[in-house]
Amino acid sequence: QVQLVESGGGVVQPGGSLRLSCAASGTLLRYYVMGWYRQASGNKRERVAFITSDSTTDYEDFVKGRFTISRDKAKNTKYLQMNDLKPEDTAAYFCNSIPPIDDYWGQGTQVTVSS
Repeated sequence: QVQLVESGGGVVQPGGSLRLSCAASGTLLRYYVMGWYRQASGNKRERVAFITSDSTTDYEDFVKGRFTISRDKAKNTKYLQMNDLKPEDTAAYFCNSIPPIDDYWGQGTQVTVSS
């Protein structure tokens, strides 16, 4: 059974940085296109970035130039380096495949950007 576990969130001041990790159990998702998503309180979940099996990446405009997605295939782990964080980046962050598979949503990791 696939399990995705996100970690690395926290409270940071505007302009700060965080690095999120997403560890996947099993090998099923190792060659999937994987993405990071986020959901702010009261809002719909939205995609932030994705990475393909050959490490091609793409980002939504609102994080482009500030966030970097990467993956370590050997560890079956995905990362999201977030720099120059803004208050509007405050949300719970999740990883999942692209498109997302409902059964694979994890608990997410909370990122709060506040002075």
